[in-house]
Amino acid sequence: MRAAVGGHLAASLLDHYHRLYESGPYRTDAASAGRRAMRNTCLDLLVATGQGEAISLANRQYQSADNMTDRMAALSTLSLCDVPERAAALEDFYSRYADDPLIVDKWLSLQATIPEPATLDRVKALTEHRAFSFANPNRVRALIHAFALANHKEFNRADGAGYAFIVDAVLALDRKNPQLAARLVSALKNWRMLEPMRGARAQAALRHVAAAPSLSADVDDIVQRALAED
Repeated sequence: MRAAVGGHLAASLLDHYHRLYESGPYRTDAASAGRRAMRNTCLDLLVATGQGEAISLANRQYQSADNMTDRMAALSTLSLCDVPERAAALEDFYSRYADDPLIVDKWLSLQATIPEPATLDRVKALTEHRAFSFANPNRVRALIHAFALANHKEFNRADGAGYAFIVDAVLALDRKNPQLAARLVSALKNWRMLEPMRGARAQAALRHVAAAPSLSADVDDIVQRALAED
């Protein structure tokens, strides 16, 4: 739908994108914030078409942005396109902000929520990145929890690989941080709301957790409640 709207209104969106540009110093007043939001919405709809000109526009905004709102908006819309500009921008973003924990969390979450088949492998690779540690709860929430709770398409893959990944993370974390592990396993508790094939895989994932020895009380409680009416 975004691509259809972007294509149908391309000329008007591009015109508004340019007209909403503000020169001069960054301003935080409501009117300026509103113009930035509208401008970035225009950009997002244009990029959704996948046209090279729109992707170049987003890349230019990313590179030239003088504030985090516009840079993050450009990166977010680029992240939805499997193009070289995305990889370059993601690498550049980390190099710019590697020393800012909150921004690194945003960088991880952005990659975890890309709705494409390669995302699960990307998330697994990011668990080996120097920015990530299972000992850091904020990093786990930013990457793994974001994948399970916000990337509905790839977490609920038909092959069950998304569920299996969360099970492995839950069991690894349960020994060190049972509260965080319980939050992760909660992503599976609504398995009955899924269509039969996915529901069966999510249920099997919960049973796998339930069968693990020495589960914490936190995780066991969530799992038993989720399976109680089985």
